[in-house]
Amino acid sequence: MIYFKIGKYILYGSLMTIVFLNTTVLKAEPHGFAVLQGLDKVTARTSTFVSPVGEFVQFGTLKIIARTCEKKPPEETPESAAFLDISEIRVGEPTVTVYRGWMFASSPAIAAMEHPVYDVWVLDCRMRLKTSSSASNDTSR
Repeated sequence: MIYFKIGKYILYGSLMTIVFLNTTVLKAEPHGFAVLQGLDKVTARTSTFVSPVGEFVQFGTLKIIARTCEKKPPEETPESAAFLDISEIRVGEPTVTVYRGWMFASSPAIAAMEHPVYDVWVLDCRMRLKTSSSASNDTSR
């Protein structure tokens, strides 16, 4: 009996999470560029880079493609989300998919990429590239 109640609460919580995430993504507007940030855990360097939707970008041994990047309108609670495919390329070995799914800028820990050397997370979605050097591939720190 107690397992039934616990299962009911788990099912309810899971359904509410799915509804929340679907609502977040469905109300968003598609954008053409995903602004990402990556951390190389070995060197402790962070890099901010822009990934055009549908095109590959390289970060270390990772090959990243943003399939879509969506952002809520300004009148709603701020949120940017990107659906990313991240693969690791090693010489002499087959390409391995290390992450495939949605990442949310406001909650990077919800759907974090598990990798021993790199962390990647979404910062923002943009309609077009900024011409300043802050939006291009640059390394900080």
